[in-house]
Amino acid sequence: MQHAEPEKINVIASFAGFTTPKQKNRIVPHRFLTRKGETHVIVNVRRTYTERVGDSQHVHFVVQTQEGRMFDIVYDSKQITWFSVLEVE
Repeated sequence: MQHAEPEKINVIASFAGFTTPKQKNRIVPHRFLTRKGETHVIVNVRRTYTERVGDSQHVHFVVQTQEGRMFDIVYDSKQITWFSVLEVE
């Protein structure tokens, strides 16, 4: 089942000034909290890609949680906000 309603989420992430062999991406999400109060711990970042939206850069992360659920979460660089765009169950 897919849900495509973007909703703001709170994310705990690492922002690196440079990459290393252990942290290959400059932004790495670790867990996120939804408005419903659900906490999801990210165990695997399956894919990362960027998208230009107007004058903003969106960084998409396709992540897998501890429960085995898959989410497409997005970091909006202009608004400095995270969104959950898509969940595939």
